[in-house]
Amino acid sequence: MGTLEQLQSKLDSFPRLTLAEYPTPLEFLPRLSETLGRVVYIKRDDEIGPGMGGNKTRKLEYLLAEARRRRSKRVVTFGGLQSNHARITAAAARKIGMQPHLFFFDRRPERLVGNLLLDGLAGARMHFIPIGGGNGGMTLETTIRLVHLLAWALVGPHYFIPVGGHSWLGCLGYVRAALEIDQQARELGIGNAHLVMAAGSGGTLAGLLAGMYLSHSAIHLTGIDVGKLWKGFPESIARLASEICNQLDQPYHFRPTEVPLIEGTYVGEGYAIPTSGCQEAIRRLARAEGVLLDPVYTGKAFAGLLDLIERNKLGEKEPVIFLHTGGLPALFAFEHDA
Repeated sequence: MGTLEQLQSKLDSFPRLTLAEYPTPLEFLPRLSETLGRVVYIKRDDEIGPGMGGNKTRKLEYLLAEARRRRSKRVVTFGGLQSNHARITAAAARKIGMQPHLFFFDRRPERLVGNLLLDGLAGARMHFIPIGGGNGGMTLETTIRLVHLLAWALVGPHYFIPVGGHSWLGCLGYVRAALEIDQQARELGIGNAHLVMAAGSGGTLAGLLAGMYLSHSAIHLTGIDVGKLWKGFPESIARLASEICNQLDQPYHFRPTEVPLIEGTYVGEGYAIPTSGCQEAIRRLARAEGVLLDPVYTGKAFAGLLDLIERNKLGEKEPVIFLHTGGLPALFAFEHDA
């Protein structure tokens, strides 16, 4: 396996836009830590990027650099109605002079609220196609291929970004993040921490899995499934993490059993349907630390973190880091659930 310097050099060899300032803060949560009897930190990837920010900024830095290299005038992606990825893609595309097209496989709501409101303000062309999708009946890869074909038929020439930036190129942003988090953690003396995050399309987890492996990090990863969206989800993440390593000239084949994903346990009725645990987790963090989560992604993941700590499922005394991936606009689409 290569050195950290070789890995960083390879990452730097790929074209990349700069859409945010790094590193993002790794903040200690003193009041929550005291009540839990466990040292807890939060990684603030919610604070980066355009259009009210979020972690997909790291992926879009690579993906939109490629779109610009190809001189594309249109960018297409897709997601759920309250997709943070779609909202940030729309804002970032506008920032570099491209027309964003967003596909949603649901009926157009009577009112555009939350992320959809911001998509509209960015002038994104929103395509609402009520045929369902992301219900666990198809693999992520099959879904991406079908949407890509549909987008060519309806939009014409464009640069296509898979849901959540789920591609090896986009996920280089989270290999880079893995190096950043590992360095911050070691400087704080918490290099053996447990890092917990939401997993919607799995790209963030795949990038971190590859990055932590390639950098020999001692950090333990745990992804919390927030949607029961995809058939064979661990297999998809393992394939993507393996492809990332191959593209970085350090081949490794991840097996699905190596993917640290908790499926189904904290999803509730389904994607974008808040659970009582999610709602309580949002209130608990807001009242303890003044940090806001959302009811689609981070709320469910943080509910999982709290439950895992209380049941002693995240080691024994090791510190815990929560990766805050963003999602604040979605709060305003669930005002009756607050």
